[in-house]
Amino acid sequence: MTPEQALAARKRILPVVAMALFIDSMGIGIVLPVAPKLVMELTGLPLAEAAPIGGWLAVSYALMQFLFSPVLGNLSDRYGRKPIIMASLAALSVDYLIMGFAPTLFWLFVGRVIAGVAGATFATANAVVADLVPQADRAKYFGMNGAAWGMGFIVGPVVGGLLGQYGSRVPFFAAAAFTAVNFLIALLVLRETLPEANRRAFSARRANVFGAIRQLAGIPGAMVLLFVLFMYQVGHDTLPSSWTWVTMAKFGWTEREIGLSLAALGLGTAVVQGGLVGLFTRKLGESTTVYIGLAGGALGFLGYAFSTTPAMLFASVPFACLLGLTMPAVRAMLSRAVPANAQGELQGAIGGIVSFTAIVTPFTMTHLFSAATSPGGTLQLPGAPFVAGAAALMVGIAAFIRIAAQFESDARARA
Repeated sequence: MTPEQALAARKRILPVVAMALFIDSMGIGIVLPVAPKLVMELTGLPLAEAAPIGGWLAVSYALMQFLFSPVLGNLSDRYGRKPIIMASLAALSVDYLIMGFAPTLFWLFVGRVIAGVAGATFATANAVVADLVPQADRAKYFGMNGAAWGMGFIVGPVVGGLLGQYGSRVPFFAAAAFTAVNFLIALLVLRETLPEANRRAFSARRANVFGAIRQLAGIPGAMVLLFVLFMYQVGHDTLPSSWTWVTMAKFGWTEREIGLSLAALGLGTAVVQGGLVGLFTRKLGESTTVYIGLAGGALGFLGYAFSTTPAMLFASVPFACLLGLTMPAVRAMLSRAVPANAQGELQGAIGGIVSFTAIVTPFTMTHLFSAATSPGGTLQLPGAPFVAGAAALMVGIAAFIRIAAQFESDARARA
């Protein structure tokens, strides 16, 4: 493919991928404000006791992603990106219908399991970026994918909060409809980006998180960078697993206030990932960008934890949103180190790590929230999960110090 053809392909395909991510995240965001209410309706439990069940729902989804993200990543290296994206979107649409009609808690778990098995949209979309974009520009385009995802969280929670006033199940049906539209757009417009020459045979031995990570073990510093990514993701996952519960406990917010607040967070993330990632990595380098992202996120999370008014909470949002700088820069560092026929495997490995933290974090943070808010408990700190999230980000900074200079040197050598 000539440079002119590659540029044309990027202009034609990457906006379609971004739109798919936007509609996908909008579907997820729609259900966030009403998920606690639906759990309480089905179980009859109060908020503090229902929170751990919400955590288990998130764990069931993440466990399936942990097991199947590397499988789907390897399948996309074998059969191409488009079939995997299409299967993922179809499964998510079915998932929302199952959850919307769920008569018992069991069926909520069934829906989460189905979605987790095929939830590969984001990882596969980033493999499309690696297929089409030169190494030096990947952080920028990874950030733009993240911005599209964040924009979905601007619209989704607002819509979910408003629709939730008409019933806790209505947002799930809306999410199913939006995801079905996403499927049709991808079916009609998306083109395959992985040439036959860059495909490789599917390997069951490599199609798991540990096998995929073993392929990266020979790259100097890669394992430390994966640990940094793990700690980043623990902090990142603290927000969606805790925000609704914490704000309900601290300020008595309803679905409407929760939806609007999540929209504000989504706007901040979109601004950072869509506008600042490319600027920061170009002017300051990827390593400095990672430091700023982790430090800003830790400071913002501490603000969330100890805020006593909504105004104090929102004053912390700009700092916390800087966390969005981190993942695109880390993905770019790792994507430079693997060949073209292993980009799906790399994204699957990253997806597996992300999924593992999504198993650990919701379980840990919802139980921590429950312990920190239960009547008669010794610890009365609704923001305790955000203190733990900030600690994880600071551990990530300490680990990144070990390998930052090495990866920055490698980037200069390839420039």
